[in-house]
Amino acid sequence: MVDQFVGTWKMISSENFDDYMKALGVGFATRQVGNRTKPNFVMSVDDQGLICMKSQSAFKTTEVKFKLNEPFDETTADDRKTRTVVSLDNGKLIQKQSWDGKETNIEREISDGKLVAKCIMGDVVAVRTYVKE
Repeated sequence: MVDQFVGTWKMISSENFDDYMKALGVGFATRQVGNRTKPNFVMSVDDQGLICMKSQSAFKTTEVKFKLNEPFDETTADDRKTRTVVSLDNGKLIQKQSWDGKETNIEREISDGKLVAKCIMGDVVAVRTYVKE
């Protein structure tokens, strides 16, 4: 299932994230903080199969709990209120967020022992890479 994603992951690189935040409509001040923040990504699964994903930083910690393929309401780190669904497709964990007629995907996969998150909004793609702590 999602076992390969479980654990605490430390960000080691972030590419094109400012352009991704611009495409989402994130304001200047929040983008400045977002560009300086290197959050940890923490994922766990309880014995009922409920998945918990956390983004932890000194600036802000966000957490969502969900089951695969079941839509849920999410408040993102930049305060968007989204309808979100997470699925597993060919080893990729795909988080689809919808709000105000817009949609973004965050595709996470394990590559060479690293967690690679592709944040996609239209033709803008940001890539954030993490290593397991």
